[in-house]
Amino acid sequence: MSALEAARSLFTGLTGREPDGVWSAPGRVNLIGEHTDYNEGFVLPFAIPHRTFAAAALRDDDRVRVASTFAEEPVEVDLAQLDALFPTPVGSAPSVPEWSAYALGVAWALRAAAPGATARGVDIAIASDVPVGAGLSSSAAIEGAVASALDELWSTRLDPVALAQIGRRAENEAVGAPTGIMDQMSSMLGRADAATFIDCRTLATESVPTGFTAEGLEVLVIDTQVKHSHSTGGYRERREACERGAALLGIRSLRDATEADLPRAAALMDDVTFRRVRHVVTENQRVLDTVRALAERGPRAIGDLLVASHASMRDDFEISVAELDLAVETALAQGAVGARMTGGGFGGAAIALVARDDVERMSDAVTRAFADAGYAAPHVFTVHPSEGPRRDA
Repeated sequence: MSALEAARSLFTGLTGREPDGVWSAPGRVNLIGEHTDYNEGFVLPFAIPHRTFAAAALRDDDRVRVASTFAEEPVEVDLAQLDALFPTPVGSAPSVPEWSAYALGVAWALRAAAPGATARGVDIAIASDVPVGAGLSSSAAIEGAVASALDELWSTRLDPVALAQIGRRAENEAVGAPTGIMDQMSSMLGRADAATFIDCRTLATESVPTGFTAEGLEVLVIDTQVKHSHSTGGYRERREACERGAALLGIRSLRDATEADLPRAAALMDDVTFRRVRHVVTENQRVLDTVRALAERGPRAIGDLLVASHASMRDDFEISVAELDLAVETALAQGAVGARMTGGGFGGAAIALVARDDVERMSDAVTRAFADAGYAAPHVFTVHPSEGPRRDA
């Protein structure tokens, strides 16, 4: 059964009727630009074919009920209760099951963003084929699908950027995860065969053709099966280090620092804070260099930038794990154009840019390397830049 069919079936089983519609939004792969978004920097993600589906229909009362194929019981609250449930302090557990906080948080944030709209009770059933905990933004896919559904059902008629901001507020303030806006923007603005260059300060965007298909290249995702969570301490500590570094430099955010500022930063900061700052500053430049390289020389020219990004995340930001490093090292040894971990780190997935004819050989080599190291078998699959949210039924 497809995820779309699973969402519809769950809805029918929950309510005894057909949904008013089924909406979906994609996960994403970040080509380059990690932990730069909450520093008001630059990112270059793309939406992927894997999607989350939300089957939904209005109710005759003011209750909001959400169900998911990956939860045993639905969660139901009054619309009026949402303001009492949220916000959730950063790093704290939501007062509802975390999976439901993504959907309920969107409803809460959407009501606040569109106070003139007529919000009514709603039933929502969620199913997804975006791998959870793999760094492919399954959370933003939930937020995007639910936001798209409620935007239509409640007639709020907000644009994709506004819906992305609602998704981010849900993640930050309902779930308590201190993430930036990259994931939601990538999901809401996805286009086939293109990445989305995002200025996370101004929210200006540009669709950047990747050229992967024309060059016979595939993006291989290597899901290490090591699960991560943005609501836990490691992510928060990295963000706090970035904020501390910006304060020491006397700037609004690390977006305002360049590589020329790094010697002064080294003199002002302890070693750990400096290395966190150095990652963000150099990663911002790598994003700009990648956009330029894709336009001027094509996708085979970005390999070294991907490799340098991984080294920076491994050594300066210290968010990689042994499984991610092995995935990257094996892919490069097998001839990948470039490879890096993707997502927030502490687990999740790596990506490798590989020739289409080498996908099977590369997948087998990575799987063997994991077995030889005594790691659990990775989930290896390909993705391509895909479209953003849509109504599927």
